Amino acid sequence: MNIPYNLKFIWMISLVAAMGGLLFGYDWVVIGGAKPFYEAYFGLTGEEQAWKSGWAMSSALLGCLAGALLSGVITDRIGRKKVLILAAAMFTASAVWTALSYSFNMFILARILGGIGIGLASNVSPMYIAEIAPSEMRGKFVSINQLTIVIGVLAAQIVNLLIYNAHPVEEGATAAMILESWNGQQGWRWMFAAETIPAGLFLLLALVVPESPRWLLKRGREAQAHSILARIGGEAYAKFEVADIGATVEDHSPRINYAELLSPKLLKIVGLGIFIAVFQQWCGINVIFNYAQEIFEAAGYDVSGMMFNIVITGVVNLVFTFVAIKTVDKLGRRPLMLIGSAGLMVTYAILGACYYFEVKGLAVLLVVLSAIACYAMTLAPITWVLLSELFPNRIRGSAMSLCVSALWIACFGLTVTFKPINAAMGAAGTFWLYGVICLIGFVVLQRFVPETKGKSLEEIERELVDERP
Repeated sequence: MNIPYNLKFIWMISLVAAMGGLLFGYDWVVIGGAKPFYEAYFGLTGEEQAWKSGWAMSSALLGCLAGALLSGVITDRIGRKKVLILAAAMFTASAVWTALSYSFNMFILARILGGIGIGLASNVSPMYIAEIAPSEMRGKFVSINQLTIVIGVLAAQIVNLLIYNAHPVEEGATAAMILESWNGQQGWRWMFAAETIPAGLFLLLALVVPESPRWLLKRGREAQAHSILARIGGEAYAKFEVADIGATVEDHSPRINYAELLSPKLLKIVGLGIFIAVFQQWCGINVIFNYAQEIFEAAGYDVSGMMFNIVITGVVNLVFTFVAIKTVDKLGRRPLMLIGSAGLMVTYAILGACYYFEVKGLAVLLVVLSAIACYAMTLAPITWVLLSELFPNRIRGSAMSLCVSALWIACFGLTVTFKPINAAMGAAGTFWLYGVICLIGFVVLQRFVPETKGKSLEEIERELVDERP
């Protein structure tokens, strides 16, 4: 049937929800540019302060995990819209609080609060979009969330650079000199404070977007769900969707039976979701972003070359995310996941060989950019698409929360193990190890990942899970 979709409305609500991704990207990266300056301000320089410096950088990760777990508790209870509003409020409060922090403990608490916002947004933003978007274009709209994450990362890098360049510090400046500079006293605060503009806008817009019709039907609010679905695709579309969705959410209780996630029919799907989430991190690409300095230095680049290369990686990441948006509803989720795991496996084999045979310079840069391009058009966005699609309506929030929590734990594990692995195995051995992980991922994805392209969330539920226990 030729459905007259209201694309303007769908784009509007999807972009508002995806602002959670933009703030996720900004909040995650802004601390890197501010690091030399807040460390001087709080006296975190020197080996004796190394643990405090690490805690300042990683404290938000604790909040990410807490936010992801909290999302599982509240998303299915209070609705997707209210969690979007809560995440926006936390981003806004964290940006202001961090900028106004005059003690290290206050700084840490503000970063943890921002991390909770990231954890909430990383769970609810793609889920909300998936529940709003029509099935034949759902992949494209959910992939927008990954695009906004990448835009947020670039925005943080640009804002940091602009603020720094307003009052640049001398080359070779000591920690004492940095502390006395404008950037050491005020500049780093403005880097964090700049987030209040998109965060405040997100908060205002989240107040006016509609609730997820699937959550409304789960709570028995059929008239409201019908009204929203009619705005999306007209009366006939709304009537069909209300009946189809309603058949999968007959229990309107707000209580979530978490034991149900361990039932044989759901455990396999939840396990697959956790594997996909962990594999997105342990495919190894994020070490290129987190440790770009070490990687490019090992490849023979000086500081200026390294900084230029980092900007290039960000641009490639953005450009190839558009490729994913264009192809996800045409090629499908499963082929893109397989292409990504196989492509990274081959790329890591080549990159490891470059380090083993001491190939330096442009060749290494091109291989690194190939890896980032492959990841950006496959595993990065498609993971979020699949996680938002795999689970039944009645437990989607709690199941996705478990997967996102696993993703953040895997992110932490990847980050803290890279340097020890790199020290023990060398750069070549480290990337070959990630290549082996990608081979394992390819085998598991080829065996277990279903194709969800063009199917409604209810069709996917019927195919993967017998909805009646």
